[in-house]
Amino acid sequence: MKTDVLIIGSGVAGLSFAIKVAEARPEVAVTIITKEAKEVSNTAHAQGGIAVVLDRIADSFDLHVKDTLTAGGGLNDREVVKMVISQAPDRLLELVEWGTSFDSGKNGKYDLALEGGHSRPRIVHHRDLTGKEIQQKLIMRAKACQNIQFYDHFFVTDLMLSETGKHCIGITALNKRTAQETSISSKVTFLASGGCGMVFKNTTNPAVATGDGVAMAWRAGASIKQMNFIQFHPTAVYEEGKNPLFLISEAVRGFGAYVVNQKGNRFLYKSDMRGELATRDVVSEAIVKELKSSGEKCAYLDCRHLDLEKFGQEFPTIISYCSEIGINLATDRIPIVPAAHYQCGGIEVDNFARTSIKNLYASGECAFTGLHGSNRLASNSLLEALVFSHQASKMVARQLDLIPAPVAPRQKILLNHEDEADDDIIASLSIRLNEIMDYDLLYTASKREKKEALEQIQYLQDVVENYPPFNSGTVSFYEFRNRVQTAMLILKDSIAYSLPKKGFSEEIF
Repeated sequence: MKTDVLIIGSGVAGLSFAIKVAEARPEVAVTIITKEAKEVSNTAHAQGGIAVVLDRIADSFDLHVKDTLTAGGGLNDREVVKMVISQAPDRLLELVEWGTSFDSGKNGKYDLALEGGHSRPRIVHHRDLTGKEIQQKLIMRAKACQNIQFYDHFFVTDLMLSETGKHCIGITALNKRTAQETSISSKVTFLASGGCGMVFKNTTNPAVATGDGVAMAWRAGASIKQMNFIQFHPTAVYEEGKNPLFLISEAVRGFGAYVVNQKGNRFLYKSDMRGELATRDVVSEAIVKELKSSGEKCAYLDCRHLDLEKFGQEFPTIISYCSEIGINLATDRIPIVPAAHYQCGGIEVDNFARTSIKNLYASGECAFTGLHGSNRLASNSLLEALVFSHQASKMVARQLDLIPAPVAPRQKILLNHEDEADDDIIASLSIRLNEIMDYDLLYTASKREKKEALEQIQYLQDVVENYPPFNSGTVSFYEFRNRVQTAMLILKDSIAYSLPKKGFSEEIF
């Protein structure tokens, strides 16, 4: 099989790029590959919204930039921050033109929510289903483009490179329904494969977030950067023995919910004067310290003092989930723990989403753009994906004719390895991986402890590569391989990284 433009992933990064390329160049073939149904992605789980400056009197680009730099510890790329934030109104307008709806107040203006780390209310949202609303409308728009083709339930195993190793010429993929391995050659390959939350013991990411894009790009020799910057969200619903965990949106704290301990006492102000409106890294660290001090398994989110009728209108998904697990917000507190939420590092790209391998692009959570620094500001992620996919679409639409036609693909039927593959062993080793990879390892462990953990991860990598039953060609094998390799990258960067001194210039423009 061959195509002109090949996209891995059907979240906001992949879909917005596909639509723009397809509409700009209706004569080219655009193919979107997803490893589950096209509706399954990290985007669909994004509850909060899109950070965008709309009120230029009460808010400004300068303030949004400052908030982003502060959240990221000043380790952000300033020029990238300016580019993304200044494009936000235009990218929002495009979503609206494509049919996406956002909540408005009685005056007809957008209802702008406040989230942790933001100095002004600037979050445009669709109740607590913003990501799902955006994805649904983008899928509809993509389906309307006659030159876009979807291939669901294909697992991408590796990137194909030219003989020189400098150009990406497509992918190899496993058809999950037929067990057929196929190659898809392409002029341009666009990675929008999401994050790596399933590497960790606790995560808010869906089960598909296994670090596939980063791992396959690393195997191909692409530059990977700052994988140690994994953001933990402080308010995931604690349910013992469960992973992934259900996310309680940042906007709930912006709405006025309290973070309390077992005794019902608020404790965040001991760490930061912003209390519940501090950034995610600060709140997560405070919760972890409180749990270590008290010996308790979880903290709590207290919503009992809020206007629950209005709360239900703003957060119907959260109300519904809590009800399903027996939590009545009028009388009960929500048990919470920090959970791996967002991968701030990834495949290094330039301002047009180009990687270090020619004709290979990356956007969304799998990419390192320089926007987030050490910690992502709430609701900057959908915005980042929209901006970098927009930048990439302009480049690809202009450069596509200069790229040679893709090579003819090869195709084969995989040998049957079902008798050799041991899913129980893979499941057991997956549990071991999750036990190693937790919050403490990244943010409180000593360098010696991290090196010891890396040795254990390298052992798992050796098992993957050299233990015969693992050469099975199954999806569980490929996902476990990607998770292990991503964990190695995270730990190596964490060991090598030294936190710079606090403080940075606040001169913005």
